[in-house]
Order: sequence, then C-alpha cells, then structure tokens
Amino acid sequence: MGSMQPELSWPYERGVFPAGLLAIVQRTVSEARLPALTVIHDDEDDWLVSDDVHDPNEDGASIVQHLQHVLALDPSLAELATMPPGHVACRTSGTASWEVSTWDYADD
Repeated sequence: MGSMQPELSWPYERGVFPAGLLAIVQRTVSEARLPALTVIHDDEDDWLVSDDVHDPNEDGASIVQHLQHVLALDPSLAELATMPPGHVACRTSGTASWEVSTWDYADD
C-alpha cells in the first residue's frame, strides 16, 4: 500500500515532525476527550494515534489530520518524532512516560 505521504519520509529534519505530516488519529484523542496512549509508526511510514481504549477501526472512530493538531493538545508526542518505522510508543496515562518497542500488525 505505501505511505499516505511519501514526500515526508522518516527520518525527519532536526528530529522534528514536519508541519504537514498527516496521521490517523482516533476522534477521542483529536477532540481531547481522552489522551493519546498508543502511537504507532508503522512499517509503511504512517503514524497512528490511539486512546488505547476504543476500537480505532469502527466507522467514524478515526480521522486523518495533521499531527500538529495532536501535538498542540499533547506536546509530549514531539519526543516520538525520532521513533523509527516499525515501532510503537505506549504509556499508561496522559502524564506517564512513553515506552517504545518494536511493533508488527497482529496476525488476522
């Protein structure tokens, strides 16, 4: 399938998310109803931001938006700009530290 933004490939200049970078974001996070608890940088160089509570695959549960919007709500996500593809960052609350590990799509 490939990245939804091939012109903005990782690694990013100065280790900072590019201003126009798009991400798939759960509405609960985008609307600041729940904090981002899981951030995936998949092997296709796309970013996915989840509340880790609701199913992000349900109809209308997620939207594509600029990652800068989510960063404005939660500046701690900025530290994940250096996380390579194929990794996931998780935390237990909106104030907890991010823990990064390798990631793969679960087998269907």
